Amino acid sequence: MKKIIVYILLTIFTIITMGLFGLFKKTPDFEHSSNDPYNDKATNLIYNLLFCDNLGLFKYNTTQPWLYPFDILFSDKFIMADLQRIIDDSNSDPRLKLLAYNKQMANGYKSTKKELLGVIVEIGLDKGLDVLASYNNGSARYINQTGKMIIWETTNDKMANDLTMDLFLKSQNVVKQIGPWDKPRKTYPKKGIARITFLVSDGLYFGEAPTKILFNDPLAGQALLAAKNLMNYLTEKTLETKVKNSDQR
Repeated sequence: MKKIIVYILLTIFTIITMGLFGLFKKTPDFEHSSNDPYNDKATNLIYNLLFCDNLGLFKYNTTQPWLYPFDILFSDKFIMADLQRIIDDSNSDPRLKLLAYNKQMANGYKSTKKELLGVIVEIGLDKGLDVLASYNNGSARYINQTGKMIIWETTNDKMANDLTMDLFLKSQNVVKQIGPWDKPRKTYPKKGIARITFLVSDGLYFGEAPTKILFNDPLAGQALLAAKNLMNYLTEKTLETKVKNSDQR
């Protein structure tokens, strides 16, 4: 039941961030950033939420009263054990685990565990930024360069899960060869530049280069190809579902 409640809250949260908040709240200053690649405010919000590195952004856009685990994540009065409980909870969404890990680090505790929880691929194209964010529970987000997006919360699709697993296996090989970034997240890559970011329990890891060079890299290239395969499946599956729903009307 706990898992269902958290899933519903995250799903509602995602729907709200797709445009409804603008009807009720004035956007706070911290939401305005040079790291906004799209013209639409709601799309920029979802983009920045992908990285799970701004707890204030989640807090502002989550309706009160805050239930578990949001009550712990958003509280100024907490102990490390409370955050660890979220991390150790087998029902916790990977995005919530990342928020808990990052809050621990912000308060002086860095996990010795290297748990890869998310992989984000960004490619600067002619019309804007293409982004795929994949999380280790099978959920994903895809934002096209035009700003159109796919919100994938299906975690029981075998093909999607297999493709996600392949992406994470290839990504883990890259993480083993590099170290965490110790500075604030860089602004989004511009045209002709590709970046692959790994959301790990002990920090943010990434690789960046001109697109052709990164795709030809022996390690990063394998992860990028796996990400491309996942993106193709998600777009095809979403289109297939839309056509099927349209035919039933």
